Amino acid sequence: MTKTLINTDLAPKAIGTYSQAIKVDQTVYLSGQIPLIPETMQLVEGDVSAQITQVFNNLKAVAEAAGGGLSDVVKLNVFLVDLAHFPLVNEIMGRYFQEPYPARAAIGVAALPKAAQVEMDAIMVLDPQEYPI
Repeated sequence: MTKTLINTDLAPKAIGTYSQAIKVDQTVYLSGQIPLIPETMQLVEGDVSAQITQVFNNLKAVAEAAGGGLSDVVKLNVFLVDLAHFPLVNEIMGRYFQEPYPARAAIGVAALPKAAQVEMDAIMVLDPQEYPI
């Protein structure tokens, strides 16, 4: 088993004792991303749509740093403070993913770090022919 730390300045730095992602052989475990702007580590301004978009941008940056992309995501977990925003997740997700879409869970939570409205984490599997270890 080969375990590799994934880190990029194009996504927010970890704000705790975790890594942005860990690659184990061809599987990449992406830590939860909230809508922080990487350069400032502040929440993106705007409504929940802006927050959802920033989270997808952050996940995309980490996925690319791992040598893949969002098309390699096989499982996506979405955490929302208000599940009424789930239709927005679907709408915005369609800009970042194409069929076959990843498996997904949507979970309502009471609160998220830094008063974010959304957080997402993912599991990505890289094709060994496209992305050799």
